[in-house]
Amino acid sequence: MSTSSVTSANFRRFWFGQTLSQFGAKIGTLGLSVTAVELLNASTRQVGILGAASTVCYLLIGLPAGAWVDRLLKRKTMMWAALTRCVTILVIPLLWLAGDLRIEVLYVVAVVVGVASVFFDVAYQSYVPVLVPEEAIGAANARLEATAQISTLGGPALAGLLMRVVSAPVVMLVDAVAYLISFLSLSVTKDAEQNPSPTSEVKRNLLSDIGEGLRFVRDQPVIRRLTVSMGVSNFFATLVFTLVPILIMRTIGFDSFMLGLVMTCGAAGGVLGALLAPKARQRFSVGTVMSYGLLTAALFTVANPVAVILAPHSKVLAGAALLLGEFGLTVGALLFNVTQISLRQTLCPKHLLGRMNASIRFVVWGSMPLAALVAGWLGSTIGVAATLWVGVIGSVATVLPILTIDRLMPSPPSATEAQERETAL
Repeated sequence: MSTSSVTSANFRRFWFGQTLSQFGAKIGTLGLSVTAVELLNASTRQVGILGAASTVCYLLIGLPAGAWVDRLLKRKTMMWAALTRCVTILVIPLLWLAGDLRIEVLYVVAVVVGVASVFFDVAYQSYVPVLVPEEAIGAANARLEATAQISTLGGPALAGLLMRVVSAPVVMLVDAVAYLISFLSLSVTKDAEQNPSPTSEVKRNLLSDIGEGLRFVRDQPVIRRLTVSMGVSNFFATLVFTLVPILIMRTIGFDSFMLGLVMTCGAAGGVLGALLAPKARQRFSVGTVMSYGLLTAALFTVANPVAVILAPHSKVLAGAALLLGEFGLTVGALLFNVTQISLRQTLCPKHLLGRMNASIRFVVWGSMPLAALVAGWLGSTIGVAATLWVGVIGSVATVLPILTIDRLMPSPPSATEAQERETAL
């Protein structure tokens, strides 16, 4: 049943749409950064503000978005989010051609795309258990994460190459097309989800729905620890990621092609990590896989400040450090991510999936705008390299909340309980 679920034409349509959405997100992230740094000559603080604008929506509307997603059809929510991102991204090349592109426009575009991304991501992470049976969730997530990484292998490198010929805003057209095709692909995906209609007994207001999701995350011991770990991890990952374009194109002196190459190398590591996750899970406990994944990611983050040390002596060695570091970082990150997503979806009741995912995103992604602002402030105060070392030290701490998480895992049902459950269904 699991195999047929994840190899059916219907799943492939959803798979294709999600892959293109990830492809668009990678192109858009690179395009916004390069447009700000190269064309608009943005300062370190402005780059930090741009990073905050891209993620502040998770803090502002993350919680109500989860409650709304649980009240809406998830596939249609993803469709409209993809279409919104497509139309918004088109503003950048149009204003650039008109000669009226300013950094403030990038802030607004980042916010609108971020809002649409909140709805898309919460719906997407809540949709997999609707589309496939429980025993296929792990396989489905592994395939989705692997191909999301594969889709970005050529994306950033292609964007970097195109930026040598045309300006970054023109490359944003590719981003818009990816979102449009994602919309069309999702429009032909089929599912049996019905629009939730509250009965007289369960009519809830928005605040009650949000509170229920928050309480579940707070009271479920495994998910609570995961949330703390991911919140710390995303803060320091954002601290590093915000400064990577400045590190590569200003501090070391590479061009936008190198930035795209580094991101592509990271995507290759992500493919490996996503493919290794199911096999690692068969041999080791969930806690072990997630802990080693986070530690691997943290240790490879060292490559960024090390590249600064190497650059004056050899730009070749500095470039190699950046490529190797991004590859190893994403291997570890995907080992952790595939495992924790499947674990969350298994532990959470289906009617709470949207609110559970949104509550976690509120904490985890809500730290990112603060981290982006801190990165801009620290980068201009103590320097880019010193700030990156702060990111390295903080990344190591992300593993602490999940070191003993296996002790909190619920026991699997006995054969009798499983048979009774199947009979009841």
